Amino acid sequence: MSATASAEITSVVLSVPAAAPAEAAAHYAARLAFEADVSDVHADLESGAPGVVVVDTRSRGGWDQGHIPGALHIPTAQIVELAPQVIDPSQTVVAYCWGPGCNGAARAALAFARLGYQVKEMLGGFEYWVREGFAYDSATGVEQRPVDDLTAPRSGISCAC
Repeated sequence: MSATASAEITSVVLSVPAAAPAEAAAHYAARLAFEADVSDVHADLESGAPGVVVVDTRSRGGWDQGHIPGALHIPTAQIVELAPQVIDPSQTVVAYCWGPGCNGAARAALAFARLGYQVKEMLGGFEYWVREGFAYDSATGVEQRPVDDLTAPRSGISCAC
């Protein structure tokens, strides 16, 4: 390739310059303060880690179709009424809804935050819980699907990220 040809190539990725390292660190720290991934939530539930309560914010139909074992069921529309009755305010709430195409968990997280709870949204929602191969409860019993190769390694429960 000639010097002229390589001078004409520009990076689409760098068409907006990357943030300074300190800005990037602040941005990603803020994201992690608001979000938890499915694998981390699973690890906490499996270990019995204190301080976290997982809440399914979908309708009764969604809950019956399948939900994370150990999760509480509080539909978004009932958070203001029910959360103070069943969730200790010292706990951090992890809210989830259907999946990445649904903003229900974000709406629920907003409702929890307005009530004074520390809250995180579980990225990927119930869809990614199932796609990563974790067992779930349904109206018919415990279910589990094979790991979707595009979401998690087949050989374990963690991507070791």
